[in-house]
Amino acid sequence: MHDPVADTPTPAAHDAYDTLVRRFARMGHIANALGILGWDKDTIMPSGAADSRAESIATLSVLHHGIMTTPDMADLLAAAPEPGDAWQAANLQEMRRLHAHAMAVPPDLVEAASRAASRCEMAWRTARRDSDFASLLPYLEDVLARTREIAHAKAEALGLSPYDALLDQYDPGTRQADIDPVFRRLSTQLPGLIADALDHQRAHLAPALPRGPFATAAQAALGQEIMRTVGFDMARGRLDVSLHPFCGGAEDDVRITTRYEEGDFLNALMGVVHESGHALYEQGLPRAWHSQPVGAARGMSLHESQSLLMEMQVCRSAEFMTWAAPVIATALGGDIQSPEWSADTLHRQVTRVRPGFIRVDADEVTYPAHILVRYEMETALINGQMTLRDLPGAFNARLYDLLGLRVTEDRLGCLQDIHWPSGSWGYFPTYTLGAMIAAQLREAAQKACPTLMEDIARGDFSTLLTWLRTHVHHRASSAAMRDIVRDATGAPPGPDAYLRHLRHRYCGQ
Repeated sequence: MHDPVADTPTPAAHDAYDTLVRRFARMGHIANALGILGWDKDTIMPSGAADSRAESIATLSVLHHGIMTTPDMADLLAAAPEPGDAWQAANLQEMRRLHAHAMAVPPDLVEAASRAASRCEMAWRTARRDSDFASLLPYLEDVLARTREIAHAKAEALGLSPYDALLDQYDPGTRQADIDPVFRRLSTQLPGLIADALDHQRAHLAPALPRGPFATAAQAALGQEIMRTVGFDMARGRLDVSLHPFCGGAEDDVRITTRYEEGDFLNALMGVVHESGHALYEQGLPRAWHSQPVGAARGMSLHESQSLLMEMQVCRSAEFMTWAAPVIATALGGDIQSPEWSADTLHRQVTRVRPGFIRVDADEVTYPAHILVRYEMETALINGQMTLRDLPGAFNARLYDLLGLRVTEDRLGCLQDIHWPSGSWGYFPTYTLGAMIAAQLREAAQKACPTLMEDIARGDFSTLLTWLRTHVHHRASSAAMRDIVRDATGAPPGPDAYLRHLRHRYCGQ
């Protein structure tokens, strides 16, 4: 096999930093190919191609890892002088961080963890269907054991705690010490806030939505119209269908998906605007730094903030529905004069509070409770303060504390998510951190641009997008997430704006 770096100039021939730039660009191009192959696998790939596709993805992944871990990479990173340019300096810092993560874990442990996750994912599908945690337990114990080994290996190499080492993979620079006080505050305030929201809602019952069926083709055309309105560049991306909505693809080819139900057009539409928020971030990253670490998005909390700002803060607002209601009615063949198609009706429907067991179906008010439960469970498991045998009982008890719901089947409790079986430990907190940042950014944008929501009520997103491009998107990974948020809003990430938003929208306060 051709050595992917054999033709790369040595540090003696060229500056070490320039050599690193070429190598990371090559890895970026491989990542682009992997992104398109992954999107295709989850959307339109014929089932008979699964084995061949798995081999292709594995081969490219090995090539990517091989470039990162070439024997002279550490020497190059050490030899590269600190650049005078701030973006080049941030790029070199990111190169070193990514290399440290890659080198911290022995290849045999990476392989063992991958195999454990593959076996556990397959067992999870059956266990969830049958609500049988006991059948999953031995597989999940294997995944947790490997994950803890990885966490400890990275902790030692990076000078972090084991959980922080896992968290750093998804949200560089964020630490458990940052999250704990914020989540403790949410934990104490959420039950009362949910109760107040339900009381307020009972006094303002929502009228019924129009009845379908709503043709999938019409919903897809509506989704594309909304995408263009919020600023999605259709020349550099597309909308497709998948089992679960996601944003993927590659640089200048950002692909989002949603899923359609002919009886519920709002579910697909909110999926489109959520994934469009992710896509706008990707499309707004500085093109001059494509395929370089500094040109990537700054972690999953900030990424989730962009999707949740677009979906929750903006497109579930009364102002957005003022513009969108007649557009939706026209696209789906409804009567724009009918009360069931009114902006008020649609707004009330997309802001309904319904405590439930399933995280992905949760409303904006109760969703943080689901994340709090998972965060408390996974930190305790990683830190050895709880065993997996205790997980169902602890999970169910905490869900009852926060939502007053009694879990009767494990598929409604700790079996519902694929994150832990697939080895994704440390990801869950980014969802609620993203929701908090979204509220904080929207407040700051509205303060800087007083006509922001009036513009949105006219279907004009240019004011919002320009502000986001300047303060978030164009900054990419040139600074830490906390600094990007502080620079944009005047304060580090925190829960204040988020709690104000929830109380204003859902409690009338």
